[in-house]
Amino acid sequence: MTSIPLTKLANGVEMPQLGYGVFQVPNDETKAAVKAALEAGYRSIDTAKVYGNEEGVGQAIAESGIARDDLFVTTKLWNTDQGYDEALRAFDASLTRLGLEQLDLYLIHWPLARRDNYVATWKALEKLYADGRVRAIGVSNFQPAHLRRVLDEGTVAPAVNQIELHPYLNQQELRAFHAEHAIVTEAWSPLAKGGELLADEVVTRLAGTHGRTPAQIVLRWHLQLGNVVIPKSVTPSRIAENLDVFGFTLTDAEVAELSALDRGLRTGPDPDTFDAA
Repeated sequence: MTSIPLTKLANGVEMPQLGYGVFQVPNDETKAAVKAALEAGYRSIDTAKVYGNEEGVGQAIAESGIARDDLFVTTKLWNTDQGYDEALRAFDASLTRLGLEQLDLYLIHWPLARRDNYVATWKALEKLYADGRVRAIGVSNFQPAHLRRVLDEGTVAPAVNQIELHPYLNQQELRAFHAEHAIVTEAWSPLAKGGELLADEVVTRLAGTHGRTPAQIVLRWHLQLGNVVIPKSVTPSRIAENLDVFGFTLTDAEVAELSALDRGLRTGPDPDTFDAA
């Protein structure tokens, strides 16, 4: 079985650098997909309330036979649950759906800056952390301005910020902010969407050079930058392929060539304006 490197969070908790994401996987397909991921060797599973598949994740974990201490489970608080009391209730509901007694990482899914409620929400996560109900807390899609407020007004710094990140959107400024404040960068949509990145001439050329798939090249780029990464697939062969990225190394020049593809291309919402319920 592939040995996945661990990333140490600021509080000492370790999480696998490569995990399995279940965004847009229907709940009735989630159990089989997560089981396939666990059988392939993944030990980190990333879900969210809004994905509607926490139950499927929980069922796969319960039936896996894998010790709970060997798994790292992340879920996220949705926008309609922001606020102190609302966040505490939402956490309880997510934990029930997952069938777990403790969560490894809980994230605020979006800042919703115009609602100006994410600091109160963060204080609820701090309570959950202080009570030992979650091993680490963090955020998702937060920009530097949002992070500064949490750092200034909170008592616990976010351990993780999960953001859209790929060679077409390499988030250099935000990653530098993370490094300055000991926040781990986690990439969602690590391969971008629509297939354009994986067909890029630079990516396909490097795939040929290393005898790897384009997806493996991009995932390797993430790992060598130090990102935590959570690729998603429901195809067992692709699930296994995405994990097979530890047997080769990109040169510094190749990493730089991939980073130079940056064009500020978002394939998901802009965190500064996204305000969906």
